[in-house]
Amino acid sequence: MSLKTLVVSRVAEAITSAQRQDAARDKHEKERQRQSARHRVDYFHQIDDPYSHLALQALDLFRTRYDVDLHVWLVGPPDDWAAPERDRLIAYGREDCARLAQKSGFSFVDHGVQPSPEAVLAAQAFFADALRGRDFWERAVAISCALWAGKIETGAPMNTGDVCAKGDAERARLGHFMGAMLYYGDEWYWGIDRLHYLETRLRGVGAQVSGAPPDLIFPPPSLDLTPAQPKAGERPVLHWYLSFRSPYTYLSAHRAKALADAYGAELRLRYVLPMVMRGLPVPPMKSRYFTLDNAREARRLEIPFGRIADPVGKPVERGYAILAWALEQGRGYAFVEAFLTAVWSQGVDAGSDAGMKQIVERAGLPWSEAHKQLGKESWRDTAEANRLELLEIGHWGVPCFRVNEVCVWGQDRMWVIEDALKELAS
Repeated sequence: MSLKTLVVSRVAEAITSAQRQDAARDKHEKERQRQSARHRVDYFHQIDDPYSHLALQALDLFRTRYDVDLHVWLVGPPDDWAAPERDRLIAYGREDCARLAQKSGFSFVDHGVQPSPEAVLAAQAFFADALRGRDFWERAVAISCALWAGKIETGAPMNTGDVCAKGDAERARLGHFMGAMLYYGDEWYWGIDRLHYLETRLRGVGAQVSGAPPDLIFPPPSLDLTPAQPKAGERPVLHWYLSFRSPYTYLSAHRAKALADAYGAELRLRYVLPMVMRGLPVPPMKSRYFTLDNAREARRLEIPFGRIADPVGKPVERGYAILAWALEQGRGYAFVEAFLTAVWSQGVDAGSDAGMKQIVERAGLPWSEAHKQLGKESWRDTAEANRLELLEIGHWGVPCFRVNEVCVWGQDRMWVIEDALKELAS
C-alpha cells in the first residue's frame, strides 16, 4: 500500500466516523444553547418532485411532534450534473414514490405522467403565496395534492422565479442539490427515507413535544428473511446490478445474498462500470453527501465502513477482470464481498498486486491463477451488456435489484424485492 493510499484512507475513516459526527452534533448543540437559539430545521421543497410530496405530508406531522422552527424553501429541480438521466429519474421517482406511499401510509398515485409546465408554474405560485400566510401547512399539502391529482388551477400565475432562486441559492450555500432535503445542524436528511435520523437526533436533545407519539413517523423498513422455497420448477432469479465503486452496493451485499438464500433464488451478479467511468459527473458536493450518508447507514446496519481506498479507474477494471473469472469458478459472490469490504472498510489498495492478492485470497481463490486474469478485457463486453439492459428497464445507477418485472434502485428498497420473492414462494 502506498503512503498516499494509507493517508487518504485514514482521513476518510476520521471524516466518516461516529466520533466526528457526534462531536459536530455536540458542538452545534452547545453553540445553540450558548445563543439561546431555538432548534431550526430548513426544508427544501421541489414542487414537481414526488419525494417532496411525501416529505411535505410527513412534515405536517413532524411539526406537531417537535419543538422546532421549520423554515420552508421553494426550490427548482436539480442541475443536469445532479440528474444525468433526468427522464429516467423522473419516471422512476413516480413509480418508487407510489410504492413508498403505500408502505409509509402517505398518499401518492403514479398517473404515469409528470404535471405539465403550466401546472407546475401555477403550483409554485400558490405555494409561494402560502409561504406568506399563517395557514401554510394546510394550504401547502392541499396544493401539492391538487398538483399530483391533475386538479391544480392554471391561469396566469405570478412570477415565482425569485422565490425558487432564493431557495436554490440557500440550498447550494448549505451544500446540497436535491429536493425533499432537510437540513439541521450541518447535517442533511433526504425525505421520509432519512427523516428517522433527524427525529432520533432531535429526541436526543430534548426537542420532542411532551405527549408526542413515541413511534417514528417512518422507521426504515427491515427485511423479514423467513425461509421460503419457491414453487417447484420455478426457481426465481435475483439480478443484482452492482459497481465496485458504489458504497451503497457494498451496504447491500450481505442482504442481497441473504434474500437469495432465504427464498431459494439464484443471485445473478450484473456488474457495470461506475458512473464517473462512464462519463457521468459526480461533483464533490454529491460525493461528500453520499459518503456521509453511507457512513450513517453503515452504522445503523452495523456494517464496517469508512477506511476507504477509492477503487475508481484501474482498481475497478482489475477487479472486474478477476470477477469474470471468479464467476466461472463459482466464487463470484465471495470475490465481490471481499473486494467491496476491502476497499470500503479496510483501506486496501485494489490497484496494487499486494492489495488484490489479499482480496483474492479472502475470497478463497488462488492468486497464482487470478493474477493471470488482470490483462484480460472480455469483461468489458459483459459490463456494457449489463449497462444497456439496465437502461432498457429504465435504470442507470446502482445498486439495482430485479426479480422478473419488479426492479428497484437503491439499498433502501430491498424490501420491495423481498415482497416480490415472497409472492413467488406463496
